[in-house]
Amino acid sequence: MKIPVMFYVILTTFLLVMLTIMAAMNMPFNWVFYTMCLGQLFVLVMVFKVLKENYTTDKTFENFYQDKPYNFRK
Repeated sequence: MKIPVMFYVILTTFLLVMLTIMAAMNMPFNWVFYTMCLGQLFVLVMVFKVLKENYTTDKTFENFYQDKPYNFRK
């Protein structure tokens, strides 16, 4: 079963937000430290998975931005 790439992105984001909350709440240092180490590992795994994803698109620079139409006339 192939795990989607967005799972890694969401998991890493959740872990690092939890790290921020743990640090702000003065949790014990060893919990924060090990969560930080785990977060760094997940960032590396996430980057690897995102870069190795077989994703293609038919968009080019001529499409410009999708959220804001581009007018050549002013």
